[in-house]
Amino acid sequence: MAVGLSGLPELYPVPGIRLGTARAGIRKLDRRDLVVIECASGTRTAAVFTRNRFCAAPVVVAREHLSKSTPRALLINTGFANAGTGAPGEADARTCCEALARELKCAPQEVLPFSTGVIGERLPIERIVAGLPGCVAGLGEPGWSEAAHGIMTTDTVPKGSSRQIQLDGKTVTVTGIAKGAGMIRPDMATMLAFIATDAAISKSALQACLETAVNSSFNRITVDGDTSTNDACLLLATGRAGHASIESASGQSYETLARAVGEVCTELAQAIIRDAEGATKFITIDVGGGASESDCLEVAYTIAHSPLVKTAFFASDPNWGRILAAIGRTPIPRLDVDRVSIHLDDVCVVRHGGLAADYTEAKGLAVMKRPEIRVRVDLGAGAARATVWTSDLSHDYVRINAEYRS
Repeated sequence: MAVGLSGLPELYPVPGIRLGTARAGIRKLDRRDLVVIECASGTRTAAVFTRNRFCAAPVVVAREHLSKSTPRALLINTGFANAGTGAPGEADARTCCEALARELKCAPQEVLPFSTGVIGERLPIERIVAGLPGCVAGLGEPGWSEAAHGIMTTDTVPKGSSRQIQLDGKTVTVTGIAKGAGMIRPDMATMLAFIATDAAISKSALQACLETAVNSSFNRITVDGDTSTNDACLLLATGRAGHASIESASGQSYETLARAVGEVCTELAQAIIRDAEGATKFITIDVGGGASESDCLEVAYTIAHSPLVKTAFFASDPNWGRILAAIGRTPIPRLDVDRVSIHLDDVCVVRHGGLAADYTEAKGLAVMKRPEIRVRVDLGAGAARATVWTSDLSHDYVRINAEYRS
């Protein structure tokens, strides 16, 4: 069960955004597996995509369509990732865009495709095309919850977040959904995430807003260190709220909106870790006292990616030597081990590079049994800091990924 997640929060509708889902039987019967998100005319779009060089066909097509037109619709399928499928896969993605464009009476270039699921297999075009009329017939502004369910793969719970703020006396909404549980170590965003707002904002400011939010949220999580071929994160702005348009990435209105978008992205990113494949622990790794933020991130990710550290957390074993060893092998230019300290929550384990005099195994064990744990590392080298969120590594993680294609 996802750590600390009990269900979707209230997801406020975003004026100008309609969502529809269908059970198309793409890979499994009787589950929502096809989603359409329709954008009102004039909606502005910001996007970030995977940097994996084996990027999936829908990523290639979505990037191309974004460069040519303003999107009117997003088309998301689960079950098959349409990655590693070459030119035929790109043709399949275009065929899906053309089919939805006919339903919505827009140009194919105004449709952005997204896929998630098994890599290396062609899309079942007939099933997707047959499911589109149901998606379109069900389009509505309250459809966020159903869409959150419709983009899931190995997720055990849907993921969503929503905020409402005031700009110029007008209520502005920011709502988002995401999917992801494994193959998580983003390098831009992660998995699939779709966020929308009715704020009025220029395209350049919208892109800056998304990139800032992504860098402090989706780019700060990891489950297994693997980047996906299909990662994409979009921020849509319909401009329907009625406030004065935000034209640059500065000023009070921009900061207020950026804060709300950042909060939504952080909540979605943390939900992915809480629902990581087989996870029993939600782990925050705070690294401070660094010479640079990049040094702090290197240390945090080295700890987060260590199988020995992650299995110790699963076993609730306060084997602090594994954390110490991970820090010691981190590829940063300088590390004075005599300055390093390590805390598990409020328990000091390592001080000045060695076991803290007041540490006891019982204190460490009490922390490690908790479902949510904070690892605090101080490098004693400066004022920089960074935070990464990760999970433990359990028997179920191995089982889920061993049986993924079964």
